[in-house]
Amino acid sequence: MQVLLVEDDVMLAEAVRAGLLQNGWSVDCVDDASTALLALAGSRYAAVLLDLQLGRSSGLTVLTGMRARYDATPVLIITARDRLSDRIRGFDAGADDYIVKPFQPDELYARLRAVIRRSQGRVLPVLRHLDLTLDPARRVVEKSGNPVALSLHEYRTLLVLMERRGRVVSRDQLEDAVYGGEGTIESNTIAVYVHQLRRKLGEQLITTVHGFGYRLSAGESGT
Repeated sequence: MQVLLVEDDVMLAEAVRAGLLQNGWSVDCVDDASTALLALAGSRYAAVLLDLQLGRSSGLTVLTGMRARYDATPVLIITARDRLSDRIRGFDAGADDYIVKPFQPDELYARLRAVIRRSQGRVLPVLRHLDLTLDPARRVVEKSGNPVALSLHEYRTLLVLMERRGRVVSRDQLEDAVYGGEGTIESNTIAVYVHQLRRKLGEQLITTVHGFGYRLSAGESGT
């Protein structure tokens, strides 16, 4: 299985990476928050090993960005911060577990295996709207039982609308959910994704509420 290691201490990162490789893991290493979020947007990982102190940025930026994007990849925080308040902040931001430096390698591997097992056992509800189904656990969208290929950002846009069906979702809310506050976003970016979703899933699927945002069209739906 492949994991992402986010650590700016070069010596520690190399030691952790070497140990993981010896234990049969595949490892990608990055040393800052923005690169970590880009890696997560482009690849699927079994877990993330995340340091909280990343030079001028914080590992919490990665964690909150992931959860804002509806990325449920398990996150094991590795840090020198051992105060209860720091651990609470990490868990509240969406961390799955926490290990404090210095740690024994075997404990790290055991905790890593544990968070992956727990994540695989999660039951996420399948979302349904009219003839659409969206399975967050498998990241699969089907229309009338047939799979539909969506880009990552199209998928995230649809996920937000389906989770909040019956309500108007503003463009700012969609941008935050799709991008997690990262990077510069063109003013018409969300409109482009909505256009693509209409083209692939039906012109009447998404209603534009002028001056407010978007919502799914009315109809029978469920979970």
